[in-house]
Amino acid sequence: MRGLRASAVVLSLTITTFLAASPSAPAAAGAPPEPEVTSLVTISVPDTAALEKVVATGADLTERVRPQPDGSIQVDAVLSEGQLSALAPLGVEKAGAPAAQETPKTPKAAAAADQIVIERAVWFRTRDGYFLSVEATSSAGPTATLSAAWRGRGGASGTVPMVPYTDAGAYLGHQLSTPAPVADRPAWVTVTSAGGGKAQARVREWPDGERPDRAIPGYRKDFITQYMPPGQLNERVKALHRQFPQLTDVIALPYLTNGYRRHAQAQFGAVVVTSLAYGSEGGNDLAMELVDPGAQGRPLQVTVNGKLITVSLATDASGAITSTAAQVIAAVNAGAGSLVKATPYRTDSGQGVVTPAPLTQLSDFLKAPADVSREPARVLALRIGAHRDGSRTGVLAYAQEHAREWVTPLVTIETAERLLRNYARDPATRRLLQRTDIFIVPTVNPDGANYSFYDYNFQRKNMTNHCPAAQADPAARNSWGVDVNRNYAAGSLFDGYVGASANCLSGTYAGPGEHSEPESRNVIWLAQTYRNIKFAMNVHSYGGYFMWPPGAYQAAGRVTLPRPTKAQEAYFLRSARTIEEAIAAERGTVTWPQQTGPVTDVLYSAAGNSADELWYDFGIFGWDFEVGNDIWNPATLTWEGVGFQPPFEEGHKEALEYASGLIALIGLAADYRAP
Repeated sequence: MRGLRASAVVLSLTITTFLAASPSAPAAAGAPPEPEVTSLVTISVPDTAALEKVVATGADLTERVRPQPDGSIQVDAVLSEGQLSALAPLGVEKAGAPAAQETPKTPKAAAAADQIVIERAVWFRTRDGYFLSVEATSSAGPTATLSAAWRGRGGASGTVPMVPYTDAGAYLGHQLSTPAPVADRPAWVTVTSAGGGKAQARVREWPDGERPDRAIPGYRKDFITQYMPPGQLNERVKALHRQFPQLTDVIALPYLTNGYRRHAQAQFGAVVVTSLAYGSEGGNDLAMELVDPGAQGRPLQVTVNGKLITVSLATDASGAITSTAAQVIAAVNAGAGSLVKATPYRTDSGQGVVTPAPLTQLSDFLKAPADVSREPARVLALRIGAHRDGSRTGVLAYAQEHAREWVTPLVTIETAERLLRNYARDPATRRLLQRTDIFIVPTVNPDGANYSFYDYNFQRKNMTNHCPAAQADPAARNSWGVDVNRNYAAGSLFDGYVGASANCLSGTYAGPGEHSEPESRNVIWLAQTYRNIKFAMNVHSYGGYFMWPPGAYQAAGRVTLPRPTKAQEAYFLRSARTIEEAIAAERGTVTWPQQTGPVTDVLYSAAGNSADELWYDFGIFGWDFEVGNDIWNPATLTWEGVGFQPPFEEGHKEALEYASGLIALIGLAADYRAP
């Protein structure tokens, strides 16, 4: 048992973004339809069953799930105030500070005591002090009530309640609800059950991996000064190549993205009009009006004058307007079908009579400045190494599959800068570049990243809209796109695995098919083309996880993708602990032990993720680390998440420490010898 997570049973369900994110009724004629404002909030639900119901609504939940000792669950979510109110009947409320924990009282043991096994008991020290993590199983299963009593080297002691973890109905064991701050370095722990069971174990240090190389005097680092949108990231890649042509190549990946662009739209009550051309290619120049002819007995007419579409509504003998939405839609498609397509608003029957609307300009609603290209984007990879001929072990580092994770590209850029600028002066760096072949992709998903920077900061997906007309009105635009990290071919939604959605509005929408998106095809092209790649790191944020395959399972029986062999699993874990040591060496950020392990054990099922395809189809050791981790707040006695876009002061520190972790991975590759 490794890294038990209660979130698995909840978040393995299909998530579909619910339309409460936008108006439930048609916008007023000619009014610009706007999605509701969303924010990142921590919510509390009464129990796992309630959280399952929340997931079923399609709420956009993050990976930061925290079960509480009282049985409730806290989870971060991207919600509007309207969505939060709609969830109230399920017992959802904004989370406050948790109640003080009381030492559980152990009742008299039953006649037949349950059997307790301590799977792992470790201590770790962060910049916030000493912490304890305990994982154990009871033969009584999830109904057992367990507590962990510890004593330290200096005589301090304490008792902490444990909580059960299940996943898709399978009991995985108990652990502390979160690593608990303790007054001393723990030496021994005793786990006691209300059913009479007891077990004791020595508490060992975590992560206890190999220590990173000592930096020589003059070792250069800290090259990141701001968050960077895709255009700046690409310029940085090109600039590094110009400065270090003997150590780098720039690889233009073959599949162009859709581009930071959308079709222009306007909404007239129950009538939605969409340009055939992208907004940037003429759609934004179109305008339409619905006019009252001001006379009796007039027919419905559509005229086109250049870029202006005029709909003259039909009237009866008294001069009253009689045109229904369905009639207007048909007339627009017949009379202006070379410019626009008219559709009903969502599931509206179109039987209502429309009202006149003033001249309304169609818009793609994109807000980036004009110097942000609207053309399909070329994704760049920076290849680094003294021998870039396929003769050295390859390492792939790729970031920002999820657009809103702004820190992740900085990790890769900081890594590239350190490798190149220290090559001539630092023997350890020189060894890395002599013995490895490194491929760095700072942003896999440039279109979504631009949308996150300039339009909707919580954008997770790319900008390819596969939604049918009923789900493609302008107010739903923040929910369009494909989750790139659910669009791969191993253990996918289309293979029957869970953790992705077939709903185009879902945050985990897998797309219409495996590899439907150029973003995922680009990553796999690298693996297919450069067969020397044996290691890969997919950089995400912000939960503080360190994970590897299997990353998906089928719901029936919780059947995961094949587990690595014991030797492979040991290598994954040993490597993780070494990389985590390098991360912690920067400023004491420790990846929690229960958040280190296979994805299906420590997080949830993520059907169609990239690390699985790299591992199962190409034999590449594929890791994911979640940049960030929580920060202990001694004032509130709670762990607080850093968010997808923390203030740059924090994001800068995260980039520096996880770049150290990425360099540690390259060091592992330099020492790797295939069996």
